[in-house]
Amino acid sequence: MKDTMQKLADSVIAGHTLERDDALRLGEVEGAEFYRLLAEAGRIREHFIGSAVTLCSIINAKSGTCPEDCAFCAQSAHHSTQAAAYPLVDEEQMVTCAKNAEQHGASCYGIITSGTGIGSRDELDRICRTLGRIRQEAGIAPSCSLGIIDYETACLLRDAGMVTYHHNLETARSFFPNICSTHDYEQDVETVRAAKRAGLKVCCGGIFGLGETFAQRVEMALTLRELGVDSIPVNFLDPVEGTRLEHADFLTPLECLRTIAVYRFLLPDRQITVCGGREKNLRELQSWIFMAGASGMMTGNYLTRAGRNPALDRQMVADLGLTVAPCGCS
Repeated sequence: MKDTMQKLADSVIAGHTLERDDALRLGEVEGAEFYRLLAEAGRIREHFIGSAVTLCSIINAKSGTCPEDCAFCAQSAHHSTQAAAYPLVDEEQMVTCAKNAEQHGASCYGIITSGTGIGSRDELDRICRTLGRIRQEAGIAPSCSLGIIDYETACLLRDAGMVTYHHNLETARSFFPNICSTHDYEQDVETVRAAKRAGLKVCCGGIFGLGETFAQRVEMALTLRELGVDSIPVNFLDPVEGTRLEHADFLTPLECLRTIAVYRFLLPDRQITVCGGREKNLRELQSWIFMAGASGMMTGNYLTRAGRNPALDRQMVADLGLTVAPCGCS
């Protein structure tokens, strides 16, 4: 497998597309070959992305009481959790958080709201005003994750100053009915397509450790490749008490790294950002995400979980001989 793995990496670097069966075979390697997989994924990352690590940060701008029944989600109204519930925060708070994120080295700042979609025109107008202020008052690229949207809403957000729309598929189409029954997978796909048609960058990925097979992880990667998304957030389940998956325990640190590495082979020139669940699931191997092909990470707090001190993340990047990508709104 050693020579084959190197040939596959060379082929990807030369611009060829990795096939599904090859990705599945990479997902089966063990022992020394597993570490070779990480090294080759890191080589692909370095070729296409370089040594600059992109940091992103978010604000949970509207929390809880979501009508969707996603099995993992602390904010679902179908679950009984300790997650906070509050309406959309004011402009000043969102702008202040954006400036703080910039100071901590983040180059992208996401405004995240719970719910199937944006709740009202008043909320949308407030977010649009906030986007304009962030573009005027900070040097960080603003993004939004407002649920399912149409093309017209995507254009409105774009014109207000949004650079990237974030909307996760969460998992593979074949596994999605096990996770959510309150909307159809195709609605998520159409949201991604609408944002792309509006000329926006699209950040779209999912969460691993829900009970899906490795083949289904590959299935989602192929869907993301077909949709032409610009960046892929990789989340690992951190089970929340009171959700349907509160007792899930499907991941190990090496399984997380394997998933990142195969995604780098399949999506070689895309940003792959490790987000929620890295502290719990990767533990002492957090720094290995970049060896495995990741090119970014979320820093600071997550939606309903506390994250690491951003200074620790910046130090980790420096210790690896990598650099933090500069802020910018392009």
